[in-house]
Amino acid sequence: MALLAGCTGGDGDGAGANETTTTEMETTTEADGGTETTTEEDGTETTTEGETANVRVAHMSPDAPAVDVLVDGSAVLEEVSFGTVSDYLEVPAGDREVEITAAGDPDTSVFSGTVTVTAGTDYTLAAVGEISEGATEPFEVLVLEDDNSDPGGDTARLRSVHASPDAPAVDVTAEGVEGALFDGLAFGDATYVEVPGGDYTVQVRPDTESNDGEVAAEFDVSLEGGQVYTAFAAGYLNPAEAPADTPFDLILVQDTGGMSG
Repeated sequence: MALLAGCTGGDGDGAGANETTTTEMETTTEADGGTETTTEEDGTETTTEGETANVRVAHMSPDAPAVDVLVDGSAVLEEVSFGTVSDYLEVPAGDREVEITAAGDPDTSVFSGTVTVTAGTDYTLAAVGEISEGATEPFEVLVLEDDNSDPGGDTARLRSVHASPDAPAVDVTAEGVEGALFDGLAFGDATYVEVPGGDYTVQVRPDTESNDGEVAAEFDVSLEGGQVYTAFAAGYLNPAEAPADTPFDLILVQDTGGMSG
């Protein structure tokens, strides 16, 4: 995972500073036929054809503690803290049972559900919203299909994910770029654009028809041609009035050409 200039994760040390432990599921692979058998903690065995998808997890819930992530009953990530985006994990294609619990506390589950993944496809499971009582945006997991195909040449592909619970719909503009990169992006939205590789100063503004609302936050980012990135707008615009003192930030990760690609 690569964090780029001007963008930080979590407490300002960068998402890469968070300690995340990856645990492989117990699997056996048959020699003839390419099938894979997954053994769960209760001894249940699930056999699938040897087709896999790539899945990563992004913790963008500003009032949630560090979490553990289980797939089909087996822990695959541990101690994932706010602002962290994991590396991609290879999992069998099909219906996967995903559970997210408080780190080290398997009895405190914040999400449990079935996620369907297609062979040969990359996904981001983004934990967004709030776990506090009376939350403005209830906790949920966004299942995002990632487009990590080559954008070509000097072009960079950038996705913006609106994950700030107290932020309204926003326009994202950039100095020297006409119009908005992202227009009217609401909480939970995720949209791609393609831009020339280079250095940008991007502004987050309340959504207006002319994309000229007052700048709420500004960040410097560097995008390399031929690469794909995701920018998570996360945290609280007004942390003093929020359930947690987690200030608004732009958490930018490189999806290709690095550890997450």
